[in-house]
Amino acid sequence: MIDGVEIIKSNLKNIGNNSGVYRMLDEQENVLYVGKAKNLTNRVKSYTNLKNLSHRIAKMVTLTRSMEFVTTHTEVEALLLEANMIKRYKPHYNILLRDDKSFPYILIDTSHKSPRVLKHRGAKKRAGHYFGPFASVGAVNASLNILQKAFSLRTCTDSVFNSRSRPCLLYQIKRCAAPCVDKISETAYNGLVDEAHDFLSGKSEAIKKRFTGKMQIASNDKQYELAAVYRDRLKALATVQSRQDATQGRIDEADVIAAFQSGGQTCVQVFFYRAGQNWGNQAYFPRHDKDQSIDEVLPAFISQFYDNKQPPKKIIVNSTLKQKDLLQEALTLKAERKVVISKPQRGDNLTLVKMVEKNAREALERKVAETSSQQKLLKGVAKLFDLEGPPNRIEVYDNSHISGTSALGAMIVSGPEGFDKKSYRKFNIKSEDLSPGDDFGMMREVMTRRFSRQLREDPDRSAPTWPDLLLIDGGKGQLTAVLSVLEDLGLRDIPVISIAKGPDRNAGREDFYIDGQRPFKLPPNDPVLYFLQRIRDESHRFVIGAHRTRRAKKMHKSLLDGLPGVGAVRKKALLLHFGSAKSVSGAAIKDLEKVNGISRLLATQIYDYFHP
Repeated sequence: MIDGVEIIKSNLKNIGNNSGVYRMLDEQENVLYVGKAKNLTNRVKSYTNLKNLSHRIAKMVTLTRSMEFVTTHTEVEALLLEANMIKRYKPHYNILLRDDKSFPYILIDTSHKSPRVLKHRGAKKRAGHYFGPFASVGAVNASLNILQKAFSLRTCTDSVFNSRSRPCLLYQIKRCAAPCVDKISETAYNGLVDEAHDFLSGKSEAIKKRFTGKMQIASNDKQYELAAVYRDRLKALATVQSRQDATQGRIDEADVIAAFQSGGQTCVQVFFYRAGQNWGNQAYFPRHDKDQSIDEVLPAFISQFYDNKQPPKKIIVNSTLKQKDLLQEALTLKAERKVVISKPQRGDNLTLVKMVEKNAREALERKVAETSSQQKLLKGVAKLFDLEGPPNRIEVYDNSHISGTSALGAMIVSGPEGFDKKSYRKFNIKSEDLSPGDDFGMMREVMTRRFSRQLREDPDRSAPTWPDLLLIDGGKGQLTAVLSVLEDLGLRDIPVISIAKGPDRNAGREDFYIDGQRPFKLPPNDPVLYFLQRIRDESHRFVIGAHRTRRAKKMHKSLLDGLPGVGAVRKKALLLHFGSAKSVSGAAIKDLEKVNGISRLLATQIYDYFHP
């Protein structure tokens, strides 16, 4: 500790009294802690007073071997930079929001004369109207389903739209107005787009009244099919209305955030309200020290949560936040409009935040129960395979291909908290020496790439990304292939088990292979067997999904992709002239020259590309 204090003292001479962010680093230059300060000198000096340090902070000081500083103009800027750095470096001694990602939105894409509606995630670069965030893709899909039923907007891509000569099935089942083949006028279709926009903006009651009036008029005019269309649209809108929580009060745009703490763990529930509607919720379990209270955890959570998201106008919380005004000012700066953080004391908002807090409590209880059950299963795995202790990281490997094409390997990760999806990896098989369908060769390539890189990045094997157990989908051949790679890399101490499908591929009759032992089966009702089947099946799901995606991309790839000197304009000119990519590949040089924009030299290059 004395060494750490002296190192911190040595930095005090040069940092000044500015606002900024500081980082504490250990002997290997790993970031231990990121903090922000209004006055860097005063904040850093506090770490040298040993009497006032908690056990956790004292341990951090003990490990500190260097410090780094970034000065800012204001404390607000320091707060925003601190949140960004915590998410980037994931320091051990910070409260850390795990598994954070951007949320999906609904986009009404107005770049086409007949706008389409679709789900969107990521940067908002397309022209159009964005609505969200939604808590999950499932919530977006449910809303898109409602929009299709109520407003008959198209969801197809522009290329599909432009190639239609007759209506698709969605028109037949009244899910699309078919603007592609002029089943609806451009003016009428844009009217539907405007109504969908109003609905997503919270004007659902006005739209319901409008539909009710139109249904009544159509019925009076004996236009019963048209009246039925409006009836079905009203039913769709009623479904949305019935999903809204009765306690939402008059919330127009807000995130309701409530935390619950028990046994040194915290769950933070976030409910999204937009346009007066509940657009779903998400539970988070931030990593923090057991002695840190909700009042510490929640501000850190909020600053990191909105690092890559647009804050709403209101954030309603269930706890008194430290430095609330500073956090409010930082979010206002980020949103470029006023953001208000409040803790309600009475009324509908208090009822709502209590409901969200109840959800946080229940989610934490489920998490604790699942973790306890998972620990028992991991102890069973350790006992079954004679491991030193319950594995913290199990890596499961599987391959997928069709007659050797689009070959792909995949790794999934499981541990004490279940599946660690952010650690999943895909491996496009690159070796050209493999014969089609060589599963053993594919497995050797995957293992070589995985552990060669791991050794380069962490030769001391100190990182938590080293597995305690490898589970291979396959039999004795796959096991031998994996063991040979590990032997070559000097990693023979990693336990490896392969699991082969039973007779007729029946679940429950799998054979387990361990080096130096005869294959064996587990009792059909063994909980450990169910656990191993479940993580094996998750690897199947992941690798097959990744393989389908890759195959679909390959199917849509044109023969003209990769042609030297041929961009989008020339590619289009070639297709218009010859009619297909296959015809281009078989064309003579003199025929290629006839295409607008194709010179003699370029025609020769294209010909040589297809006739090496």
